[in-house]
Amino acid sequence: GMKRIARFEKVSRSRFEEDWLDTFGERAPEGLYDRLMLPVRATGGSAGYDFKCTRDVCLEPGETVSIPTGIRVWIEEGWVLQLFPRSGLGVRYRMQLNNSVGIIDSDYYGSRNEGHIFIKITNDSKEGKALALREGDGFVQGVFVEYGITLDDEASARRDGGFGSTSK
Repeated sequence: GMKRIARFEKVSRSRFEEDWLDTFGERAPEGLYDRLMLPVRATGGSAGYDFKCTRDVCLEPGETVSIPTGIRVWIEEGWVLQLFPRSGLGVRYRMQLNNSVGIIDSDYYGSRNEGHIFIKITNDSKEGKALALREGDGFVQGVFVEYGITLDDEASARRDGGFGSTSK
């Protein structure tokens, strides 16, 4: 069978609400935290776990938004979660993740922000199409990938924060 190497969880209510306020300058909608759904695979043969959008978004071409998902993930060492746009959104709107592929390392889980996964997307449409997402729409898929390290690897730094926190 498949290797079971990770577990999705919600971040704490206070973490989610603080990050929402920081991101959007307003309080999270009433009941949103309780509506958050952990990522799941659509079918038994799917590699990707679908992440749900946490708010209604309409992006004109060139516009960007950062979405606090309310989700964190515990991952066994030696594995990484890679985030990609859902195929249909990439094809129809050229929806892009701002860092091309999101990388969630196993040690992000223990960071100051509880390992809260933010997903920053851009509508890169060349046809002038607005990208509309509704709260609850699947918009990104996460795939767990095993990785190796070099024979002489001695990395020992500890992660403390989020983006680029180990190589300022």
